[in-house]
Amino acid sequence: MEKVSLTKNIQYNEGKPAIMVLLKTKTSKEIRIVMKKGQEMKEHTAPYPIMVELFEGAIDFGVNGKKTLLQKGDLVALAENVPHDLTCVEDCIIRLSISVHDKPNRIKGLID
Repeated sequence: MEKVSLTKNIQYNEGKPAIMVLLKTKTSKEIRIVMKKGQEMKEHTAPYPIMVELFEGAIDFGVNGKKTLLQKGDLVALAENVPHDLTCVEDCIIRLSISVHDKPNRIKGLID
């Protein structure tokens, strides 16, 4: 068993979202993304299905150009290769579940 926390040791970046791999299992990588109000992740796709959980705060989550407000507790599943983007409307903590075959550096590259 491995235990981690989504809410401890939070460090927001001033200019861009902060991304941290929390856990790796046989099938997934669990990633924490923390964003300050106004920060964005430009439109991108994932090569494998993903799960996005908004643990705290609020974001505008765009899918194929259509925005949906996600709030604390909302969970979204996306198939692979679906264009999506995020705009933080209230400081937030996001849990992102990606395939073990996906690369966290791909996600970090979205904010550089």
